Amino acid sequence: MKVNEVPQDLKYGEGLVVRDVNYAIDENGRYTSVVSDGWNVKNDILESVWDEILEECEPVRQQVLAKQISPLAYHMKKNLQDISMLSAYSGIPKRKVKKHLNYDEFFRLDIEILGKYAEALRITVDELKEVNE
Repeated sequence: MKVNEVPQDLKYGEGLVVRDVNYAIDENGRYTSVVSDGWNVKNDILESVWDEILEECEPVRQQVLAKQISPLAYHMKKNLQDISMLSAYSGIPKRKVKKHLNYDEFFRLDIEILGKYAEALRITVDELKEVNE
């Protein structure tokens, strides 16, 4: 593929710094790196994968609505994070993350802890406290 043929089909990641690097042939016949905003084929695959992830999140969402687990569990599932990963990203010990998966414990948290979780999950504190109806 030539430099001017590298796909620029932006669909995901708008407003983000993350972009793909592809290698293409320049006008001198040499391989060079070219930044791409995306590719429709990749976008279609990502859309399919995200549909599956959201489908897997539905039972967790129902548990949150029934107040069996906290919204934190839903957002972890949606972001493909487990207790260890969220602990590492948030700086909150694993035992506390596990404790905060309890519905009542979660809603006793102060704004500082909620903020750490929200930042680690790249959402707002208000979004952290809810699951989509």
